[in-house]
Amino acid sequence: MNGECPPSCPFLVPSIPALDLPVGQLHRLAPVASPGKTDSGEVDETKRNVIKLLAIAGVVGAAGGGLVGGTLQYAQPPLVGAKSYPTVQLIDVDGAPLTATKVNQEYNVTTSSLLLFYYPLTNEPNFFLNLAPATTGGPGATNVPGGVGPTGSIVAYSAICQHLGCPAPAISYYPPGTCSKTFGTKNFYIHCSCHGSTYDVTDKAHNLTGPAIYPLPQVTLLWKDPADGGDDSLWAIGETGPEPVNGHFTTLAGGYQVPTTVQLFKESPIILCQFPSV
Repeated sequence: MNGECPPSCPFLVPSIPALDLPVGQLHRLAPVASPGKTDSGEVDETKRNVIKLLAIAGVVGAAGGGLVGGTLQYAQPPLVGAKSYPTVQLIDVDGAPLTATKVNQEYNVTTSSLLLFYYPLTNEPNFFLNLAPATTGGPGATNVPGGVGPTGSIVAYSAICQHLGCPAPAISYYPPGTCSKTFGTKNFYIHCSCHGSTYDVTDKAHNLTGPAIYPLPQVTLLWKDPADGGDDSLWAIGETGPEPVNGHFTTLAGGYQVPTTVQLFKESPIILCQFPSV
């Protein structure tokens, strides 16, 4: 032999014909096919990568669409609500119509359980308070702004904090002596345990401490005074405040309107006697 390997030599690498590939297009070359096989060994890598990217984009888009949709659902309340403030009769926790007489018999400024009701929407809770002193005497308040009943001591305020929207019971009514903190002579107030905002229940829920800068919206109550031929019943007929209920574009939007009667319900308060500087 002259040192040349015959065509049948197992170590001979067949020559590869010149490939006519477009400039900029990626190709991957597979091992050369064995004799007798028709596989050219050429794979269009650009097409494969495009298909992979489209598949990934489809999965991410589907997942992202669900995530964004879910996020928007909670970031923006549903665009439903009430056209105007409904006139709603209040019902006591026992199912009987709420009257000023029953309120003065059952509740006063020392009542520790939270009394709540929804108005004007089913996702807008409110505190129901009777600030009248206990029959044994002690602190209390009468003839307060917006108060109704024989002594003007019955009021209602939003139970959603105006800072970041913490709802009751994280925001709670603190009866006299709950905490050692006082504001002048006032030792009963609404306080939020989330970030320390405090509100004056005797004066339209104005702010006593931040970080909230707006008062709680006040529910407008109607008392049908027996002296004027009424039946002593209590009704919610509106709401006032410089700002709407926290988390709603307006107090009338972002939920579903309550029915013609709403019942009080009780919750245990969350008490945290930590107050920021006034």
